[in-house]
Amino acid sequence: MAYTLQLEIVTPEAKVFSENVEMVTLAGIEGELGILPGHEPVMTQLAAGEITVRKEGKNIFLAVGEGFVQITGERVAVLTDMAVKADDIDEVKAEEAQKKAESRLSQKLSDEEAATVHAALIHATTQLNVKRRHKK
Repeated sequence: MAYTLQLEIVTPEAKVFSENVEMVTLAGIEGELGILPGHEPVMTQLAAGEITVRKEGKNIFLAVGEGFVQITGERVAVLTDMAVKADDIDEVKAEEAQKKAESRLSQKLSDEEAATVHAALIHATTQLNVKRRHKK
């Protein structure tokens, strides 16, 4: 039996992923982290990008937004504002969201509106990048 660790990915809306996995690769703000069972404890910020999960010899890819990661030798806990499995990303909807956000950013917006639209742009762009990288 292979050594595993528990991966939990939670957004404000739902627990997106909760399974025992062999390895997790994710983008921290200081660079990419490869996490295996027995990893040293770490807490860091998560950068928007991709999480690669190795489970039963197969890779699962997720697009994620910014957030936080807590790593122990047995567990990886991810709290993020967005997480979507690559297979569940609707490329057409993500393209539409990206175009809409880009258009809105060209308008005069309050600081709060600009931050919200910028976050939407990051989410859409991240989803498109992950989906296109792993098209079947």
